[in-house]
Amino acid sequence: MDGTLYKGEDPIPGAREFVAELRKRGIPFRFLTNNSSHTCSFFADRLRRMGFGIEDRDVLSSTVATARFILKERKGAKVHVIATPDVAAELRSLGVEHYDGPRPDVVLLTYDTTIDYAKINAGYHHLLEGAELIATHPDDVCPTEDSYDVDIGPFIRLYESLAKVEPTVVGKPSRRMLEMCAAELSVEPEDIVMVGDRLSTDIRMGNLAGTRTILVMSGETDAALLAKSDVEPTFKAGSVADIFPEIIDRGLIS
Repeated sequence: MDGTLYKGEDPIPGAREFVAELRKRGIPFRFLTNNSSHTCSFFADRLRRMGFGIEDRDVLSSTVATARFILKERKGAKVHVIATPDVAAELRSLGVEHYDGPRPDVVLLTYDTTIDYAKINAGYHHLLEGAELIATHPDDVCPTEDSYDVDIGPFIRLYESLAKVEPTVVGKPSRRMLEMCAAELSVEPEDIVMVGDRLSTDIRMGNLAGTRTILVMSGETDAALLAKSDVEPTFKAGSVADIFPEIIDRGLIS
């Protein structure tokens, strides 16, 4: 969302009109975010404050996607959760309870901005004892209004190195998150068009899932980064404001 719909607290020009046009034309959509430091309702509220007329259900976060994955693919697992208090509460509401006893089956690593030595060390010892490492997403950094903050990626590599584990990652660029989105929208993954500003997550996920992609140049990616990347979008646009006039209305996507 950051870099595609808004920058910091400011909507990208034309982004609100783009979302309104999706609704007007009856085109279903979801906003996907890898950021697992806050709840879905937090991100929905943020968009509403910026003037986007959306509902909570329009947002699918890596936290929700990971909870669904665990409940379906790791039924009955005892899950040791590393998360902010709000995200831990959201996970509980979704059916993933924090297990603080011995020998959990899973260590669930989110983008925990309250992480400390005790949390890191507890997770490490659980992994040494055989727990599976599941991470919400792999991003190294998270965009802020004027820079980047350390994200979950370095902590994944810390555990990989120390505990010799192979993580299961649910969020972008894994196709799992896009497949969940397709199921919510009652369409096949190949009928989705993935729009985003990050080659390594947004566009790569679309490519892995076999969907068409639109790279918007309003966020992280510039011409130099695109030129040296091995990730190729299907289409490119200056921003979401250009998608209808330059791509959809010209019949390039039907």
